Amino acid sequence: MTNQQPNDLTWRKSSFSGANGGDCVEIADTDDGILMRNSKLIDAGTIPFTRSELAAFIAGCKAGEFDDLA
Repeated sequence: MTNQQPNDLTWRKSSFSGANGGDCVEIADTDDGILMRNSKLIDAGTIPFTRSELAAFIAGCKAGEFDDLA
């Protein structure tokens, strides 16, 4: 998906992730999509998504489709 290296990207996490690092999923914008990673396991790798895939997931979250998982 991208030739950009994870360490060269700007990673962001939600303000809802809790104090002291909390439980975090981080995202980074790349030239051709979005990468996600677990902030506590950054050496485990990243998962690539297109912008439209991430938009569909966010819409599902906003609609409550995943509320049973929290």
